[in-house]
Amino acid sequence: MDNFKFDEATQKELTTFLEREQAQARINSTVHNLTSMCWDKCVTGTPGSRFARGEESCLLNCVDRFMDTSLFIIKTIEGQRSQQS
Repeated sequence: MDNFKFDEATQKELTTFLEREQAQARINSTVHNLTSMCWDKCVTGTPGSRFARGEESCLLNCVDRFMDTSLFIIKTIEGQRSQQS
């Protein structure tokens, strides 16, 4: 079995699959971290059927700022990569 090799098309398909799975894992991790961070910051009491006054807007602002920051970081990294090329 050590000598078994996949053909080029299968290797490419496996690489693409692994890249997609890794991207999905990163997204899931980001959503988990975002949820935890914003929940801890904004939800101060015991959750009921509705958020307390200010909690909903705090959650929305927290998510918006997190997304703004993430997009800024991505654009900065992409800009650095393009300058290096």
